[in-house]
Amino acid sequence: MSAARQTGVAVTGSVTDAPPARRGSAPSGPADSAFGRLVGEPFAALHGLLGRPLASYYLLVASAGLLLVIGLVMVFSATSVPSFDSQQSAYAGVQQQGLWAAVGVLAFWVAQRLPTRTYRFLGLPLMVVCLLFALVLVLFPAGQVGPVGTNLNWITIGSIQFQPAELGKLALVWWGADLLVRRGDSVTKWKRLAMPLFPVTALLFLLVGMNDLGTMLCMLLVFLGLLWVTGVRFRVFAGLFGVALAGVVVLIAEQSYRLERILSFTHAAKATGCTSADSIQGPCWQSTQGMYALADGGWFGLGLGQGRQKWDWLPEAHNDFIFAIIGEELGVVGCVVVLALFAVLAYAGLRIARRVDDPFRRTVAAACTLWLAGQAVINIGAVVGLLPITGVPLPFISAGGTALVVTLTAIGMLASFARTEPDAARALHARAPSRLVRLLWVPLPPLPGSTRPTTPPARSRPAGGKPGVRATRGRTAGSSRTETRRRRPGPRTGSRTTTGKERR
Repeated sequence: MSAARQTGVAVTGSVTDAPPARRGSAPSGPADSAFGRLVGEPFAALHGLLGRPLASYYLLVASAGLLLVIGLVMVFSATSVPSFDSQQSAYAGVQQQGLWAAVGVLAFWVAQRLPTRTYRFLGLPLMVVCLLFALVLVLFPAGQVGPVGTNLNWITIGSIQFQPAELGKLALVWWGADLLVRRGDSVTKWKRLAMPLFPVTALLFLLVGMNDLGTMLCMLLVFLGLLWVTGVRFRVFAGLFGVALAGVVVLIAEQSYRLERILSFTHAAKATGCTSADSIQGPCWQSTQGMYALADGGWFGLGLGQGRQKWDWLPEAHNDFIFAIIGEELGVVGCVVVLALFAVLAYAGLRIARRVDDPFRRTVAAACTLWLAGQAVINIGAVVGLLPITGVPLPFISAGGTALVVTLTAIGMLASFARTEPDAARALHARAPSRLVRLLWVPLPPLPGSTRPTTPPARSRPAGGKPGVRATRGRTAGSSRTETRRRRPGPRTGSRTTTGKERR
């Protein structure tokens, strides 16, 4: 008789006969399952959204688009009072920025349609043009020859004014990435890396840094990003950091106002700094008024358009210190939204750099992401008092035509790279959008591996061989062709019949 029958217990598959729970384990009840669903379902949904093939593309375009809209709204709020005072129209500033935004959207559309070889081809010519423009600005900081004029960092041609240093960022990204990718594994060698990358980059930094130190620091971030992605050794980074630090010190000492900004930052960092009337009215004025704007905003702000610091209290409220106006009118909530959008943009850029297969796309995506995120950190850090004031605009948000167009061009390029991710390319080809959509928006990316067939043609396969294995060529050791060449010429023997041509 079995043990079950002796004890009188029926052996069944019911839940009541399950083994008892372990000691120390909490019993699972309705409350625990509800809490698990409340916490786990949003994360599962987010994981599912991020797992979609085109998640990188949508995250990038959505974050950039929202930042652009916020920028237009805040430029209108920050420039309404000065524009009405000078031009009797509160819409003059935002109209100009909206025009540049339209040009930037067109540049975004063009950039995401261009193939990768176009960017690699445009790198060197654009670098040469930027070096020439920077040299002209250094030699003639304020001049006028017919319709062409210079004003420190800007070149004016008729009614169009642009900043060549912003174009230098794109030139450095394209030319530097193409050069490093062509070097391949030899980037670990100092001599192969130094020429011509280091001399040309040093010349660009010097020409730009003499008039615009903040833009030069952004270019330095781009350069370090290029070297980091391509796998340059740490000792090269250490050497470049020492040289760059010495160059920055020289450029700061060369201009007195830069030294005043550094000293005002050290005063503002102290508890008793920037409290005297002389310091507040002098070098600490801008940083102090920015702090007042952030303090007045509180958690939810004074309301859109209700800020007081833009009434000629805060210098460059529409440009370098527009984040202070965001904090004053939208409060901490508005600042957190802007920071979250920049975080999403940085995540999307690094995600693209990690997923694409082409080394050039990977290098350019990482460098552009570091450029945009680093420039945002420099600008916001200066506004909140964590970094010295360098005059760097906030991407997408600050007023400025050249910076906005160049930034949207970089976003369009990243969007085209996001569509070339292997999963994204397969999904787009499977979806098969209409020809009108491909014509008006963007063409289909190439399928992964479409330009490199995995199986060779049938004529290159050996007789009876396996697919994917090339036939051995004549000079391979041990082949019949080589053995035939090694034989001495002699009379042919065998059962082969000769034709009429051979007899002749």
